[in-house]
Amino acid sequence: MGITEVSDAKSWEINVINSDIPVFVDFWAQWCGPCRMVSPVVEELANDYQGKVKFVKVNVDEANELASKYNVFSIPTLILLNKGEIVSQQVGAASKESYKNMIDRALQA
Repeated sequence: MGITEVSDAKSWEINVINSDIPVFVDFWAQWCGPCRMVSPVVEELANDYQGKVKFVKVNVDEANELASKYNVFSIPTLILLNKGEIVSQQVGAASKESYKNMIDRALQA
């Protein structure tokens, strides 16, 4: 599975900010029911977009400063970044198609 877990500013910098391909970030928590529903969809997307998009999970309980920095107040929050800039964001659980559209638009830009 091609999903990297990030929990600190240093690994965020390496895996997200300095990535040469777009990065799909899943802000989640273990206790969050909708987050657990989204997780298998994110895993499928990681397989579908392998080599084109990097996938990162951030547990908000372990990386509160990252969640605060990106104004994540509700989870799941899914953010697509390209060259360190937010290009798309989805708050709350959504369909796989919704996430695919988010990613495809970024890849076409």
